[in-house]
Amino acid sequence: MTIEGAVWKFGDNVDTDVIIPAPYLVTADSEELGKHCMEGVDPAFSAKVGPGDIIVAGKNFGCGSSREHAPMAIKGAGISCVVAESFARIFYRNAFNMGLAIFEAPGVSEGIRTGDRISVNPDTGEITDHTNGRHFSAKAIPPFMQGLIKAGGLMPYVLKQKQEQDRA
Repeated sequence: MTIEGAVWKFGDNVDTDVIIPAPYLVTADSEELGKHCMEGVDPAFSAKVGPGDIIVAGKNFGCGSSREHAPMAIKGAGISCVVAESFARIFYRNAFNMGLAIFEAPGVSEGIRTGDRISVNPDTGEITDHTNGRHFSAKAIPPFMQGLIKAGGLMPYVLKQKQEQDRA
């Protein structure tokens, strides 16, 4: 299955305080968190973003605190995936645990602009910018991590595994 959407582009070092400002950390409701997603850099972001849109960013996306609310807010805003030059290590792991698809693609931030329409093939890592015809390659995601995304995150993945063990 290919992911396709309109791009919202951000620069380097987008930290978790920008993704979801601290005053909103009083809930773990993704939909509520999504209403404030990226508010630290664009207060109107959640009103402008459409279902399935894609964030493209530079280096070190998700740096800062280890709050798992950041990938939850991105999912809650309706973003289908994040493509970045690189990710902060804790955000990288939190994103998979929360079932947010992320793709690390060196060179991607220089070739894609806000408003471009792109597609991402999770199986091959191929990224196509349909607006300007450019192609990029994301690093392969290990099969176990792909399983976490398909299940919707770590908890649904573990529950599914337990149910299968109970049936056996």
